[in-house]
Amino acid sequence: MIKPVVLFLLCILSTFVYSEDVEGFFSQSGHTNNWAVLVCTSRFWFNYRHVANTLSMYRTVKRLGIPDSNIILMLADDVSCNPRNKYPATVYNNANRLLDLYGDNVEVDYRGYEVTVENFIRLLTGRVSPDTPRSKRLLSDDRSNILVYMTGHGGDEFLKFQDAEEISAHDLADSFKQMSEKKRYNEILFMIDTCQANTMYSQINSTNILATGSSRLDESSYSHHTDYDIGVAVIDSYTYYNLEFLEKVDMTSDKTLQDLFNTYDPVKIASHPGIRSDLFNRPLDKVKVTDFFGNVQNVELSKTSYPLVEKESTLIYNPPLNHTLPGQYTHLHRSFLVNKSLLMNNAWIQTIVGLFSAVSIGYFIHKTLN
Repeated sequence: MIKPVVLFLLCILSTFVYSEDVEGFFSQSGHTNNWAVLVCTSRFWFNYRHVANTLSMYRTVKRLGIPDSNIILMLADDVSCNPRNKYPATVYNNANRLLDLYGDNVEVDYRGYEVTVENFIRLLTGRVSPDTPRSKRLLSDDRSNILVYMTGHGGDEFLKFQDAEEISAHDLADSFKQMSEKKRYNEILFMIDTCQANTMYSQINSTNILATGSSRLDESSYSHHTDYDIGVAVIDSYTYYNLEFLEKVDMTSDKTLQDLFNTYDPVKIASHPGIRSDLFNRPLDKVKVTDFFGNVQNVELSKTSYPLVEKESTLIYNPPLNHTLPGQYTHLHRSFLVNKSLLMNNAWIQTIVGLFSAVSIGYFIHKTLN
């Protein structure tokens, strides 16, 4: 009678040992690559802020690891070369003008009159002409997590392109539906900053799509502040406060999308951001920000320093995490190396416990049946 009780207790013990690993496994995205489609749909100098919005997101996803080869950047206007620009060949998202977003490392894939509803839909669905270069193709697959960011002028279930045509919420939903049927994504985060933005994701009915917008029906989306030297607003409030959160995130961060959404303050943003998660299969507090704004890392990361052995001496490196230069943002970049011997020891322990549990369960079942 004692043996069955012991075996039962061992089974319970093995369940506790693996419960955390199992929970972690099912909360993971399962993606193997990341893509970002960043779209500014507005022309004209007075829409400077929409270009700055998009370039700000471009800089953020590049900083978090998504390479240019996996970013599709669409800018409807080149305000950096506009004759009204007091600071030629530059784009800023803040009146202090500390960071030139245009810089010398920006790859624009669709510019000017190439930014159309047709080209955007063809890009998402993969229905491009055979002579389209690789840089203008979304070469995603069923293991791709895709960030789709859009900004411009919109209304109830529409977003204007070039002040000449519109994409509707139905067009967008149909494009995502085609992507789903053609297995062109694993998960999508759709983010839009425009007036009545939340109406743009109202018609989406494809699975594994998470959507967020800057303002609800009959509500405008406002700019954050104006640079009076340039004479125009330089960034929108919704994008500004998203960036305020993202600037504190690095590639090793465990921050989740729930953490990001919890920072949304209608008073600061001057509108009511919306979140639609009913089509998304994972809890938001398990979805890392880097699942969409970053890139898949092929190394395991440790959050603490560890000893480096060189010959017979032991060197311990403790990086100065809080050291920054004046006027620069603070980013915490931790070691990407791990203590392999510790990992191996943990793996052996888990393997032994697992084998012992399996044998015990088999023995218990054999005795019960006999």
